[in-house]
Amino acid sequence: MARPGLHDLEAVVAVARRSSFRGAALELGMSTTALSNAVGKLEAHLGVRLFNRTTRSVSLSDAGRLFVESVGPALQDIHGAMDAARSKQANPTGTLRINSYATAAREILSPLLLEFIRRYPQVHIDLVTEGRLLDIVAEGFDLGVRRATLVPSDMIAISLGRPQRNVVIGSPDYFKSYGTPSTPTDLLQHRCIRIRLPNGALFRWRFEKDGEPLLIDVNGPMTLDEASLSRGTVLEGVALGYVMERDVREDIEAGRLISVLKEWMPPSDELCIYYPGRRNPSAAHRAFVELARELGSKGRNTAV
Repeated sequence: MARPGLHDLEAVVAVARRSSFRGAALELGMSTTALSNAVGKLEAHLGVRLFNRTTRSVSLSDAGRLFVESVGPALQDIHGAMDAARSKQANPTGTLRINSYATAAREILSPLLLEFIRRYPQVHIDLVTEGRLLDIVAEGFDLGVRRATLVPSDMIAISLGRPQRNVVIGSPDYFKSYGTPSTPTDLLQHRCIRIRLPNGALFRWRFEKDGEPLLIDVNGPMTLDEASLSRGTVLEGVALGYVMERDVREDIEAGRLISVLKEWMPPSDELCIYYPGRRNPSAAHRAFVELARELGSKGRNTAV
């Protein structure tokens, strides 16, 4: 029987981290069958079962827990050595895994991601978009993209500038049926779309006037976590929405939506690229960070 390799060890650690063969397979970019075979090969080589499997769950066995506790740090050392070697590359190559939420990914696609692969065609960008906040290190990502207030404090953050305004919007039919709010507190009497943040918390609509902030915990018929869903719901005239202005600018200009409470709307947090501190970042990682800084210096004072 062939000796287990590095990929077999990574497979076991990924399954342990995800508590799921499917989730680990997606993380590693391989099929569930191939992942299961890799784990099975290692179990056969060791002569012990590393995981307790049922139709609904996967958990480490006692032997598996001891194995992962020993192998996990060793794998980190191995990858550290590989990163140190890659850091000596003259030309950026390899893969960069980036985690973002969908709206931010659309915002940085052309000015950052596409520009990067034009400059460095030997680098592959693996972009994963999702609403939930996660530990990018534990989940195997090189970089994350979030608004400044959502970046973990232990990460290095690079502002991309590009501040945006939020807007409160409604359809002409909505305002005809329910009236127009003249102050943020009027929203308590209106039907509003509640917003769920990536960390699961409900977002309170933010306003500001003369330097004084005001948070409104709105009520309404729906709670959503994706901007495009909010836009579609507002267009149907069933509720007011709180969205990024750039996402609905064309609707406002065409008269399909109306923006209200403009004098109360502060600029939003700037968008950030963030990543953990590393002693030996790869050439691709360094190049991406340099381009992000370049974009930030250009867009810091530009509203989009």
